[in-house]
Amino acid sequence: MRALIQRVQRGSVTVSGEKIAVIGAGLVIFLGIGPEDAEEQATYLAEKIANLRIFEDDQGKTNLSVLDTGGEAIVVSQFTLYADTRKGRRPSFTNAAPPEIASPLVDRFAELLRTQGVPAYTGAFGAYMQVELVNDGPMTIWMER
Repeated sequence: MRALIQRVQRGSVTVSGEKIAVIGAGLVIFLGIGPEDAEEQATYLAEKIANLRIFEDDQGKTNLSVLDTGGEAIVVSQFTLYADTRKGRRPSFTNAAPPEIASPLVDRFAELLRTQGVPAYTGAFGAYMQVELVNDGPMTIWMER
């Protein structure tokens, strides 16, 4: 499981002209699922991300988590995080999990964030989405489990 985490001032996901997820300050998490991923990886990453201290305190130090700041999250399924670009000029995505594995795990990951106390919304699995965000910092972190 791979997560590209962006600390944002605001973010949204639009599908077919309709905004389906909107947040203020918090996290936009692009989540890629591999074929061997399961509940264990989702649980680990949800707990780690909810408590990741990447928000600034009163002294400008990154001592606060999204939980501490009362922030929100949008989870966007992104199989392209498993792109293999070693050969040729067209990425291969054969290392990504098939939809029947990935879709429930993306939903479960968002649910696990909510159980940690982070209001979490999702994009639409398999849909063509427009993701808008204002990266704060910029602060972008890559995590794998």
